[in-house]
Amino acid sequence: MTWGAVIALSAGSYAFKLFGLIAGQRFNKHLAPATVLLPAALFSALVVIMSISDDGSLVVDARLVGVGIGALAVWKKMPFTFVVLTAMLSTAVIRLFL
Repeated sequence: MTWGAVIALSAGSYAFKLFGLIAGQRFNKHLAPATVLLPAALFSALVVIMSISDDGSLVVDARLVGVGIGALAVWKKMPFTFVVLTAMLSTAVIRLFL
């Protein structure tokens, strides 16, 4: 990342904080439903990026299978420990055979 990008992102972050202080009360009731969903959306984006990219390129490997199995277990409302273990074991088995 270049210094220009770091400075631009820092300025944007500061501008968002300043906007929140100045206009927070006016927009709070309209944006409250969206702000509740932001942590889940950011975490999901992080999981996707960490699962299918490596050095900026698209990679389809055992990690993608593990995330898919974990997502299926979450969709079936399995306990968290089961979700983690099935994702981990499926990734390990795929890596063992590939």
